[in-house]
Amino acid sequence: MEGNQITLDSLEKGTDNPAFSFQGEERHYEECGDPSGESQEQRRGEGKGRFSSYCRKALQPASKAKHFCKAHAKVLKRVVLGLLGAAYLCYFIAACYLNFQRALALVVITAVVVFFVCWSFFKKHCGAKVLHLLRPVGKCFQKSWPWLKWLLWVALLAGLIAWLVLDTAKNPEQLISLGGFCALVLFLFACSKHHGAVSWRAVFWGLGLEFLFGVFVLRTTPGIQAFKWLGDQIQIFLGYTTAGSGFVFGNTLITEVFAFQTLPIVVFFSCVMSILYYLGVMQWLILKISWLLQISMGTTPTETLSVAGNIFVGQTEAPLLIRPYLADMTLSEIHAVMTGGFATIAGSVMGAYISFGIDAASLIAASVMAAPCALAMSKLVYPEVEESKFKGKGSVRIASGEERNILEAASNGAAASVGLVANIAANLIAFLAVLEFINAAVRWFGEMVDIKDLTFQVILSYVLMPVAFLMGADWADSPVVAELLGIKIFLNEFVAYQQLSTYKKNRLAGLEEWDGSRKQWISERAESITTFALCGFANLSSIGIILGGLGSLAPNRKGAFASVVLRALLTGICVSMLNACLAGLLYVPTEVGDCVTFFSTANFSSTSYTIYTCCKQLFASSVFENGTLSFTGSWAGQAESVLWLTECCGHYNHTSCAGTT
Repeated sequence: MEGNQITLDSLEKGTDNPAFSFQGEERHYEECGDPSGESQEQRRGEGKGRFSSYCRKALQPASKAKHFCKAHAKVLKRVVLGLLGAAYLCYFIAACYLNFQRALALVVITAVVVFFVCWSFFKKHCGAKVLHLLRPVGKCFQKSWPWLKWLLWVALLAGLIAWLVLDTAKNPEQLISLGGFCALVLFLFACSKHHGAVSWRAVFWGLGLEFLFGVFVLRTTPGIQAFKWLGDQIQIFLGYTTAGSGFVFGNTLITEVFAFQTLPIVVFFSCVMSILYYLGVMQWLILKISWLLQISMGTTPTETLSVAGNIFVGQTEAPLLIRPYLADMTLSEIHAVMTGGFATIAGSVMGAYISFGIDAASLIAASVMAAPCALAMSKLVYPEVEESKFKGKGSVRIASGEERNILEAASNGAAASVGLVANIAANLIAFLAVLEFINAAVRWFGEMVDIKDLTFQVILSYVLMPVAFLMGADWADSPVVAELLGIKIFLNEFVAYQQLSTYKKNRLAGLEEWDGSRKQWISERAESITTFALCGFANLSSIGIILGGLGSLAPNRKGAFASVVLRALLTGICVSMLNACLAGLLYVPTEVGDCVTFFSTANFSSTSYTIYTCCKQLFASSVFENGTLSFTGSWAGQAESVLWLTECCGHYNHTSCAGTT
């Protein structure tokens, strides 16, 4: 038995004790003999049989539970959903009871979810019955539609004209934006490929949806508050990026270095979008938007789905939604797909622009408004003259992701963003370097004829200045707006938004509007117009990106893609300008509060835009005659007016400051 003994040496080497193994048991029987006289094969068979019987008995309760769950799956599902619903209802009531104002966002989210759940239930169980009951009404409506349609159009046109007359009477400068809007539409019609084949239904419905959404976002109190809240929540949400980027790069780098401050937001946003795609949220949202555009504008499902997807994803990702159909699409449909990509921005880079300080609500509104406008202008510039294979098709199928769980979706989304981040960083390095080189070359040519400080931006500001003015910018702000618009078209929108954020920060910091002959910031109205005008991938560098992306999806259509890409680029540029004109038309000036009340509690140790505005009011109301300083208006009866004027003169230069010395 010495061979079967366990030693310390064998334990260290990991040797098993043969006496406790099946082979050791067999060896024992061979040496000593089996007392029962049974053969080895019989013992093995009986052992396996006893083991199988024991396993069946042990697993019998689990098997019964499994069969019970399968037999009563529907009932159990309803019970579980009922318990979860009851638990959420208790939580919802408790949240509203403790602090309804704090729970307002929860109330809105719950109401939206309940509405769509009820609508889905109603459509599934009662939709067919309701349609059957309404069929006689529908037939009667169809008979009256030819004359009712014209009556409706006349009523809408009369209402629009009356509203514009009343609205622009308060701010006549809005008429400039209206004129620019009409001029751009006429320009695109002049560039149309087939003037006689234009689908005016698609054009008017698209512009109408864009206008209605703009009015809701920029004019109505619920729309303004909802998008302001949404923008604030997105900013808070993007702030969570610092938890990851701070751990990887350190807090010093993410606060001082642009690449570590902004680019990680793209990674985070891409990860979240991938998760939403895995959960089916994005597919559901895109399908709903495309359904609305399709039934109103009469466009085909493929082009509509791609344009709706462009609201959330980029110009190369959205065509993936319709990848199986690209090979059979007409030139007009391909033009619409390209225009949608040029006229919008991706959600991932939108997060980066928000981190610059660009207004989040304006960016979201611009991207959503661009979808119907892009479809409308695409059908104006390149009308459908072929027979589409997808016309009348109810819907197209969206392929779901290949991820097996939510963690894989998050990981794939973050990994996919690495190429995008590298592309953004490389483009910024290249384009800013190229811009500096071009400026040096232009400056050198200018100095040859005694023109000082001539740059590429200065040339653009003069060339595109009429376009900026037509969009609604003041004449004084037009050179800056034109410069940013030119940078967006000839370089990219990332550089343009970065420069716009600099102008905005200067304004909010309360700097002087003019530094010699150079403007340090532009008005809030010009900022809003520029934000909408820059919101799109329509620049020269995007031509290669979209041709490469679509060419990889449908290699046999590369010639078709190349034949329409320049028209699509022009259309995409004009779509962003149309959005800007609409923003200028609907812009409402921010009312300045009571400056006297503000100055009574203001701290003059630093400046802000409100201090700058109120100081300008105080300067305008001050009168210095015969060595005596006096004030007019609401400042006249204030004993502290002289003190406030002295504080303002410490920050800003004005002729009134001579009376304080």
